[in-house]
Amino acid sequence: MDINVEKARYYMVEQQIRTWNVLNQQILDLISASPREDYVSEPHRNLAYIDMSLPLGSDRYTLTPKLEARILQELTISESDRILELGTANGYLTSLLAKLGDHVYSLEPNAALLTLAENNLRSHQINNITIKNGDLNNGWQEYKPFDVIVINGSIPQIPDALCQALNINGRLFAVTGSSPVMEAVLVKRLGENHFSRTTLFETDLPAFPQETEASQFVF
Repeated sequence: MDINVEKARYYMVEQQIRTWNVLNQQILDLISASPREDYVSEPHRNLAYIDMSLPLGSDRYTLTPKLEARILQELTISESDRILELGTANGYLTSLLAKLGDHVYSLEPNAALLTLAENNLRSHQINNITIKNGDLNNGWQEYKPFDVIVINGSIPQIPDALCQALNINGRLFAVTGSSPVMEAVLVKRLGENHFSRTTLFETDLPAFPQETEASQFVF
């Protein structure tokens, strides 16, 4: 039986997201108006607003709604921000980033997920995005530096090359460490060679969609 998506979205925001210290009204309004069910497969539409990750295929999963919201709040995205997303997945987080910032450059190594994301974003007429299929280690040299970088999955540690791809005052969100206890961290570039790192909370995420050593990343 189909759910009432408007009611489900309301309860998701009020009972999951707001209670997880996401109080930025712009973020709450954005998620309240975003049809998350359109970005998941038909068998999972009735589960789109519950507090769990949903399978996308190829051992990839969505983030939970409250984690997506918390990421957006921590990054304090402005309308002029150039954003790099690593791991497009189904395109839902991409769509939220695009609605907050100027342009999103998103890298996705899985061709099937890339097609899914492109179709999802096109159907909602979200055009300020550029998606690239290929080896994530190759980065996106021609578009750096970025004001915001988001990693859609966990990594053992944050590569220095990613930090160097940030603009001054740029922010990077990542989940680092090993399962079952990982840390969500926010890195800010305060100067040419000056960075701050803040641990936000503990969590556990599937690995970044490509096994690699940190030193291999070039952005």
